[in-house]
Amino acid sequence: MKLYLAGPDVFRPDAIQWAEQVRALCREEGHEALIPLDGDQASAVDIYRSNLRLIGAADLVLANLNPFRGAEPDSGTCVEIGYALALGKPVIGYADSLVPLRHRMHAVGPDADGLYRDAKGWIVEDFGLALNLMLSVPVQMEQGGIEAALRVLRQRQRA
Repeated sequence: MKLYLAGPDVFRPDAIQWAEQVRALCREEGHEALIPLDGDQASAVDIYRSNLRLIGAADLVLANLNPFRGAEPDSGTCVEIGYALALGKPVIGYADSLVPLRHRMHAVGPDADGLYRDAKGWIVEDFGLALNLMLSVPVQMEQGGIEAALRVLRQRQRA
């Protein structure tokens, strides 16, 4: 299978080494990794179009959904997931922790309306999900790293 690897990993200081490691992990499982670092695009528009082409060529998306520069996953990764889902492609997301969002956000409540709120008073979803329902419902979530996601893929293929 061709696997598109979505996530903020392209911003790591060791992104090239990371890409080679995950490429090798995927090869060991019999898959081809499609990584946003592939290619020589320089402009934002070219990178965007290239990533969409890679997602279009993929059979499945593996998405790093760890918090990035805040409490939520990388916004670009969320767009890539939405695009993949719109194309009917399955997505397996992984994160170091799948603690429910309400707990991760240290939400206070329930208030008189039965709602939980963050420090600014905004409502925090309380469905027991690790991320916003728009990610948690359509994406199979796995705790751990890319190895955990590959393990799930291996189990899917055996079933």
